[in-house]
Amino acid sequence: MKFQNYCNEIDDEQKIIAEESLLFTYTNTKNEAFSISPENIKLFLTFILSNFDRVHDAWELVQTRKDEINKYEEKSYRQIYKSADSEELKTISSAGRSQTKALTKLISKLVSYLTASEYVTPEVNTFFTPDDISKALRNWDDLYSKGTLVNRQNIHNTRIKFYNWMIRKNLSERTAKSYSGPGISYTDKYIESIGFKQSSLYLCSESEVLEAIDLLKNNADWLASDKSGNSMYSSACRKFAEFLKEQNNVSVLPKPFLLLAGISGTGKTRFVREQAKQTGSLAETYCLTSVRPDWHEPSDLLGYVSRLSGSAEFVVTDVLKFIAKAWREILDKGISLSVNEKLLCLQGGVSDIDAIKPYWLCLDEMNLAPVEQYFADYLSVIETRCWAWDEDDFQYSCDPLLKATTIQSIDNIERLREELGFADANYDDAWQHICEYGLSIPFNLIVAGTVNMDETTHGFSRKVIDRALSFDFGDFFPNDFDNFFAPTTTNKALSYPIYSDARTSADKLPKIDIDGCKSIAFINAINNVLAHTPFKLAYRALNELLLAVISSEPEEEIDLKAVWDDFLMCKVLPRIEGDTEKLAAIGAVDISILKQLEEILKSEFGSFWNELPGSDKARPDLYRENVDDDKLIHIACRSKEKINWMESRLATFGFTSFWP
Repeated sequence: MKFQNYCNEIDDEQKIIAEESLLFTYTNTKNEAFSISPENIKLFLTFILSNFDRVHDAWELVQTRKDEINKYEEKSYRQIYKSADSEELKTISSAGRSQTKALTKLISKLVSYLTASEYVTPEVNTFFTPDDISKALRNWDDLYSKGTLVNRQNIHNTRIKFYNWMIRKNLSERTAKSYSGPGISYTDKYIESIGFKQSSLYLCSESEVLEAIDLLKNNADWLASDKSGNSMYSSACRKFAEFLKEQNNVSVLPKPFLLLAGISGTGKTRFVREQAKQTGSLAETYCLTSVRPDWHEPSDLLGYVSRLSGSAEFVVTDVLKFIAKAWREILDKGISLSVNEKLLCLQGGVSDIDAIKPYWLCLDEMNLAPVEQYFADYLSVIETRCWAWDEDDFQYSCDPLLKATTIQSIDNIERLREELGFADANYDDAWQHICEYGLSIPFNLIVAGTVNMDETTHGFSRKVIDRALSFDFGDFFPNDFDNFFAPTTTNKALSYPIYSDARTSADKLPKIDIDGCKSIAFINAINNVLAHTPFKLAYRALNELLLAVISSEPEEEIDLKAVWDDFLMCKVLPRIEGDTEKLAAIGAVDISILKQLEEILKSEFGSFWNELPGSDKARPDLYRENVDDDKLIHIACRSKEKINWMESRLATFGFTSFWP
């Protein structure tokens, strides 16, 4: 987050222009504008740090001063500025005596930004202390350097998420502000002294936070402050560790459309229900729709215009009502709705995303009817989702599912408004936009189809598979009969994707694959095998692989390869099916492309390929974790087992596919 954006988020009367220029412009209570160089502020802060006793004495001479130097009072602060009487400080000394509070507010915001602290009013904290100023000066280069602002942005985002999480846990707003702000920032002052490389707890893992709590118990100053503050600092740290523990359970999906395939009774529908319960509630964020065998066009799912009554009326389905409900969740959280290029455009910040729950639509027995027919509109529109991020701010747009022409063709639009839940006056502007531009897919909607692959159901075309994440349910979420009464593992909560194009989100790629070169080389190796076959991968596949890497945030090489392994299972192998002739390798009819894939993957995955479940060197499970303290589940390479199974079927029956 840039300093300008940081200032924009602060709700006070002061206006600050701090874009990348030679001057900061700031206003006073009369809305009069003044300018000062950031370098003058830096010189002033350096002066205070080097001459703090002198500054403190000047402040202390004023009888009306507050009890602490970092609390603003006009006369005492005028003396602080007056003490900076050298020639090089003449500019800021003069400004400080004539625009005392306005300048102090600007400097306080700058120091709080550079120290990753929560800005409060100067009367509460000006940050004019040696510790805060010293930290601000160490981070001064972060002011305009985009590359060094990653930690600052991460701190800001995590602090907001922590605050929102506490509100959802029914803590008071006052407690949430205290814990997420001074509760953590005060502890941050001692981070370096206890041997931590990180500059803030907000950059630490759950285990590191717990370790910090134990170490700080031996720090007399921190312990005394915690005691005098009724254990606020230790309570904030413990609550933050609790937050991190829960956050570790959440995995962001790279795609909002899932196919859950498996034999009957494995718990596919129950899985979707549990996901809704983990991230919201069954009553509000879950909708179950049973697909009928006679569904053959989109109106069966999304509704249609009927004229049987003599007038044009729209027949609303439960699915469309649920989509509208997901829309209202977004609007109720204060997300701005506008129009951009004749599309509904949602605008907000990263903190808003954290507060918006995913809405789970479960299409039960999805392939009882031909999916390409009744689901055609959704399959087309889902590819038009567009996320655009500018640091912490986003824009989201999507083509309409329910077109404006359809809405405008009906006779009683107000009835449709009521049925979709937009009757409240708060939705007046939103409804007007919907009538003019249609209703699109809300970004918090996740569609999960449960499917059985047998002679009673329809198969999937590559059009469907290419637009979905296909899970062989038993491979990803196996039933463990031995732990039926006391499960030892639990599924991570899944949330909706917040990226759509890896090219515009390349800065989100993790350090382990900073420019995506490793993943691109991997998919090229796969495509070399699939060349000259119907299964060759296109740009969409590469984009979704990179989105999967961004969403999973792998830190180590093995984590990255786990993403690749799951990508093969969800996006590549489900495309491959056919007889011996169709799957024969080019130039080697006695060798299948499955065999060639196996050889390529052995090379790409290395030792990872042969590791057994439970081995410390085996890949991590990205969708499940242990119930006990050791959360990480080590599993065998999923694609190895699946390829061997597909090869065996090909050799035995002369035909194979991904599905059992």
